[in-house]
Amino acid sequence: MLNKLRDLLQPAMTRLGTSFASTGLSANSWTGIGLAISISAGIAYASPAFGLDVYYAAVIGGVLLLISGFFDIVDGSVARVTKQTSKKGAFLDSSFDKISEVVIFAGIAIGGLANPFWCLVALGISILVSYTRARAESLGVELKGIGIGERAERMLILAIIGMIPLGRIFAGQSGMYWAVIIVSIVAGVTLVQRIAATAKKLSST
Repeated sequence: MLNKLRDLLQPAMTRLGTSFASTGLSANSWTGIGLAISISAGIAYASPAFGLDVYYAAVIGGVLLLISGFFDIVDGSVARVTKQTSKKGAFLDSSFDKISEVVIFAGIAIGGLANPFWCLVALGISILVSYTRARAESLGVELKGIGIGERAERMLILAIIGMIPLGRIFAGQSGMYWAVIIVSIVAGVTLVQRIAATAKKLSST
């Protein structure tokens, strides 16, 4: 879904890439910066275990997660503008994305912002969504844009819904509690969509 939006905003993203490329930092450097900010978000989510208020932890973590998402856009834009797209960059980008997801969900579980069981389910299915794309593409099946919830959508759900103080409305359960459940459902639907799309394309070849 957001990939289609990125296509529509391509001119703006080109200008964004040009601006950040002018700093002299490579696309891989921006990828590393995005990972560092994601890890900071995970630490913020885990901070209630060390005394920080749950609501503030959710807000700080959410803001940092949104910023890391911004840099996820920056690295790709810089790579295209500077013509630095490479297999190494693609490998680092996908690997860092997975590290980021593990740290974020671990932080949410450690901080008690959501049920650890649902954190494990959301993380497990999210990794399976990425695996199906990688495996399908190794077989020559393109899955970019397939599914209702790619990584960007899932992280937006965590960041935004996780910051909403829903505890008084939903029996004391925070926005993050529901955000993780929604991510689990969205990721599960996406996984089924990708398996079905891949099986259909492979059966026709």
